[in-house]
Amino acid sequence: MTKRSSPADGASVEASSARRAERPGRVSSGFGRYLFKHVGGAVVSLLLVLFSSFFIFRLIAGDPIDQLTKERPVSPEQRAAMRAELGLDDPMWQQFVDYITGTLTMDLGESFQYRRPIFDIIVERLPATLLLSGTGMVLAVLLGFWIGSRSGWRQGSRFDRGHVATGLLLFSAPTFWLGMIVILIFSRYLRLFPVNGMRSPSTPPEFWPQAIDIGYHLVLPVLTYTAVVYAGYLMIMRSSLLDEIGSDYLTTARAKGLRDDEVRRKHAVPNALLPTVTLVFLALGSVVNGSIVTETVFSWPGLGTLFVNSIFYPDRPVLQALFVLFSSSTIVAVLCAEILYWFIDPRIRRS
Repeated sequence: MTKRSSPADGASVEASSARRAERPGRVSSGFGRYLFKHVGGAVVSLLLVLFSSFFIFRLIAGDPIDQLTKERPVSPEQRAAMRAELGLDDPMWQQFVDYITGTLTMDLGESFQYRRPIFDIIVERLPATLLLSGTGMVLAVLLGFWIGSRSGWRQGSRFDRGHVATGLLLFSAPTFWLGMIVILIFSRYLRLFPVNGMRSPSTPPEFWPQAIDIGYHLVLPVLTYTAVVYAGYLMIMRSSLLDEIGSDYLTTARAKGLRDDEVRRKHAVPNALLPTVTLVFLALGSVVNGSIVTETVFSWPGLGTLFVNSIFYPDRPVLQALFVLFSSSTIVAVLCAEILYWFIDPRIRRS
């Protein structure tokens, strides 16, 4: 005789299934699949960047020999010898294989313009870019999140309207235009800060005079960069905090007698920060490539200025290397954000 299953039996089966799903082995295997999925997507994106950079800059950069021999007579034999020296007479598939293997082994080739290894040029200029973009990004994130949290908490107030309008005005302004305005006000008329470069030639070679001089040159570029970027973080933080206002846990916190400022600072802001994780990691990824226009306006000797100069030359190997560096830094930052989401968002683990 067949035994019928009771509702209690069904409930016990569901409970046991839920317990099996919560076992550490299940969680770790779920994280393994999650990690494999996103790492695989990042690898595919990096491969697409490698492929596209090889072909794009061969279409738009022109013939390098024309730039190397500009304004001087060169015989056809000399042009052929130069092409052979640079490997430009190799078949396209051979150039592609050399490019892929060189990029993966950090052998980025030699610059047409500077006649130096590209890796050495990037290592030489990277600290200047990290100093400018890193300082500006930290200030923009802190300023945007601080103002955004207060604007969202005081929605519709004079503080909210004034800061949102100012942030959007600066965010919509072209970076080169804002940089010119900053130069006119603080350098030409007030004569407070220098404009070009990172150091003054007359500065003594000791550490502290050099550090003070670099900080003195850094003020205007960081001011311009921060003014353009911070509004994005302000609006995201404001929107995220508005989603939290009216939640039950805030009502409970107020019922416990906490002051309004404590409710915002200790309860609303920590929860509102969760959706901004991707934004913060994108900011970290854009530290390498986030100040191209600012560096160009202020003649800051970083990777942004190198990229612009390589476009006008054009210097194909440098353009390829910088394009891969800029793109890969963003891809890696997004991957780190996706991995972090597994640990801070229970909904991802359940799904």
